[in-house]
Amino acid sequence: MAELRTDVNLSGHDDLYAALLRLHEDRTEAESLKIWSRLVLLLANHIGDAEVVLQAIALARPGGAGADAHPADATGPDRMPEGRGQ
Repeated sequence: MAELRTDVNLSGHDDLYAALLRLHEDRTEAESLKIWSRLVLLLANHIGDAEVVLQAIALARPGGAGADAHPADATGPDRMPEGRGQ
């Protein structure tokens, strides 16, 4: 079984974060939720491993298993450690 990567593994994170914000500009809450759902399904399909996606779901839940240890909780896309993902 593949394991979900939780270490910083993203280059250009600032640009990606900005693109994600722009994705929701001038959208209603309902439109934004549909966009997030579509994006999640597209990325889950790209990952292609349901077990990895289920691990991500568990970590994403508030208070989810291991949530305290997840890098996104500690640093967030706009606060990644220097020299990482650039």
